[in-house]
Amino acid sequence: MGAMTETTTTATRTIDAAANDIFDILSNPDRHQETDGSGMVRSADKGERLQKVGDTFTMNMHNDDGDYQTVNEVYAFEEGRVIGWKNVRNITTDVEVGAKWLYELSPEDEGHTKVTLTYDRSDIESDKVRALSENFDEKFLENSLSDLAEALA
Repeated sequence: MGAMTETTTTATRTIDAAANDIFDILSNPDRHQETDGSGMVRSADKGERLQKVGDTFTMNMHNDDGDYQTVNEVYAFEEGRVIGWKNVRNITTDVEVGAKWLYELSPEDEGHTKVTLTYDRSDIESDKVRALSENFDEKFLENSLSDLAEALA
């Protein structure tokens, strides 16, 4: 289940895992490639476990143009419940990105958590980046949540 507006896309899924276990993956950049079915996220380059707003991490990425790196900054953080980061800059091409990823976790019971993933493109200024961001539609987010569930299985 999800929705798309002009600048945001949202998908929601109940995952058979405790919120803290889900949060453990999301707050660890080394595990982000496990939640990305696109194959774009390759590995974390620099970054410790995310612990607060303002934490930064660098990811090794890949697309049709080749390998590149992005710097990301945490903009939302509530331990075990909410985590969001902004893809600030593609440092390989020196391009501002501005895309935001937000995960909201709502425990349903001890072993089930409703996870809402929102992709926000409202801060993207580059026309090229905005065009690429259209690939992150509802189906993409649903696949990402499926990958997250699989990582926890």
